Amino acid sequence: MNGDTARPNSTVPERIRQIKKALRGRAGKVLREEMARQVVQLLPVDHLVPEVYARWRPLVRDAMMFMVSRLSAARLAPKLVEQMDLALDTPPEVRLVRLIANMPGLQKLGQVLSRNRHLDPALRDELSSLENSIRDADAKQIRAIIAAELAGRLETCKVEIEPRIFSEATVSAVVRFTWRNPAAGRRERGVFKVLKPHIPACFAEDMALLHELAEFLGSQHREYGFAARVLPDTFEEVRRLLERELDFAREQNTLEEAHQLYSSLPGVRVPRLIRPLCTSKVTAITEERGEKVTDAAARMPEWRRSALAGELIEALIAVPLLGPQEDAMFHADPHAGNLLYDESSGELVLLDWALTERLSREQRRRLAILLVMLGLRDPVGVCTQIQALAQDGNLRQADVIREGVIRFLDDLPLAAPPGVVEAMRLVERLAREGVAFPAPLIMFRKVLFTLDGILHEIAGPSVSIDYVLGRHLIESWMGNPVNFGSPLSAADWISVQWSVALYGSRVWAQWARTMLRPEPAGAEHGSKPLERAARSQTYSNRRASMGSSCAAFRAG
Repeated sequence: MNGDTARPNSTVPERIRQIKKALRGRAGKVLREEMARQVVQLLPVDHLVPEVYARWRPLVRDAMMFMVSRLSAARLAPKLVEQMDLALDTPPEVRLVRLIANMPGLQKLGQVLSRNRHLDPALRDELSSLENSIRDADAKQIRAIIAAELAGRLETCKVEIEPRIFSEATVSAVVRFTWRNPAAGRRERGVFKVLKPHIPACFAEDMALLHELAEFLGSQHREYGFAARVLPDTFEEVRRLLERELDFAREQNTLEEAHQLYSSLPGVRVPRLIRPLCTSKVTAITEERGEKVTDAAARMPEWRRSALAGELIEALIAVPLLGPQEDAMFHADPHAGNLLYDESSGELVLLDWALTERLSREQRRRLAILLVMLGLRDPVGVCTQIQALAQDGNLRQADVIREGVIRFLDDLPLAAPPGVVEAMRLVERLAREGVAFPAPLIMFRKVLFTLDGILHEIAGPSVSIDYVLGRHLIESWMGNPVNFGSPLSAADWISVQWSVALYGSRVWAQWARTMLRPEPAGAEHGSKPLERAARSQTYSNRRASMGSSCAAFRAG
C-alpha cells in the first residue's frame, strides 16, 4: 500500500469505485480489517505518540483500527486510494493529516492534540495546520448558500461579497464582504461564517463513530489502565462540544454576550455580530484585523511578550473566574488560531465563540478555595473542595479523593508553590481514577492546559497564571471594595486564615517525610528497612488522621 508499487491503468475515480464496491461486498468486513492493519503500519503509533504518553499507545492503535474499519465505504475508499498513491517515504504525520481530511470530528480532535507541547514537533506542526490550512469547500457553493439564506437582505443592505474564500475551519468557510450599515450611515467590512454543505452528513457519521468508539474503548478500560467511565465520558464530552459547532444560533447569542462582557476590558476586542445578516447557516460579524498571537509575539521584545501573556491570562481566565456573574461564561477553544493580536491598536482579538462553557458562582467559589488550600498544602481543605466539586459523593469516591490528594501533595516539591495548573493536574489525575466531575470543570481544565501551552510558546516560564489572577483580584478590589466580584464569602476567608496558621507545621511535616523516603537503588544508606517502616507508618497515620478530620468536617 504505497506509491512505489505498480498501479492499475484505471483512473483514480475508477479505482475508488472498485474499492468502494469491494468494501460493500461479502468480503467487505475482512477487507476493512486488512486495510485498517495496513493503515496502522503506515502510521506507527510509537512514532506519533511520544514516550511521555507511552501508556496511551495501545489505546491510540485500537482507536485508529476502529475508525478505519467502520468508516462508510463512500468516505473510506477515496482515503485508501490516496494513501496508496502517497510516496513510500511520506512522513507518518503527513499521512495522518491526509487521512482525517473531511472528517470534522477527527479534525477537531487533531486540533486539540496539536496544542500539547509534549508531542513530537513534526506531528504538532502537521496537526496545527488543521487550524488554518483546511481546504475542502467550493467558493461557488458557499456563495450559493449565502444567496439562498439571505435572499432579499443582500440587496437591502447593499452587500458585496468577495469571490474567494478567505479562510476555512473544521465546519465552516469564511468569506469577506462589505455592507451599508444604516445605523452608522456608512459602508463597513464584515465576514460571513458559512456552514459547509458536506458537513451535516459527515459530521453525523463522525459523531456516531465517536460514540461507538467511546463505548468500545470503555469496555476495555482495564487493559488501558483507566477507570470504567473515564474514556466514555471523555469522548462523550468531546462529542457534545463538537455538536455545538453546528449550532450557529447559539454561537450568535454567545457572541453578543461576549461582546458585552469584554467591552469594558481595555486591550481586548470581540467581533460584533451583524444580526440582520445572520441565519441558522450563516453568521455575519465585523471583520477584525490581526495575526495569530503566537506569530505576533515572535517579533516582540521579551518585556512585551510577558505583558501579552499576562493579558491573555486576564482575558481568558481572570475575567470569567473572578467575575461577579452568577454563571460565568468562558471561551472553551482558545487555541492560537482563535487569538489574534492587532498591532495597530495593541489589542487582543478573541475569535470563534462556538465552544463555550459556564461555571456557576458556587463552582467558582469552590475552585477558588481549592487553589488557596492547595497553595497552603492543606489536605483536609483540598479534599473538602474536591468532594464538593465532584458530581458523586459516594464513600468509594471519597476514599479515592483522599488517597489521591495525599499522594499529590506528597509529590509536590517544597520549593515550588502549587497553583492553578497544579490544581487542574490534580483534577485530571482524580478523573483518571474514576472521580466524576461536572462538564464545565473538565472543560475549564482543558482550557487551562491549552492556554498553558500558548503562554509557554509566547513567554516561556516567566509568566505565572497565579500572579496574574492575584493582581486582577487586587485591582478589582481597589476599584470596588464593596462588590469587586470575588466568589469567596467572609466565612471562606476565616477558614483560609485558620489554614494559614497551620501552614508552617504542614511544610515541616512534608519535609520530614521527604527525609524518610528511601534512597534511590544503589545508593549508600544505613537503616533502609527502618526508614521504610517509619515512612509507611507515617503515611498510614496521616491517612487515618486525615480520614477523621474529613469526617469531622462533614459532620460539622
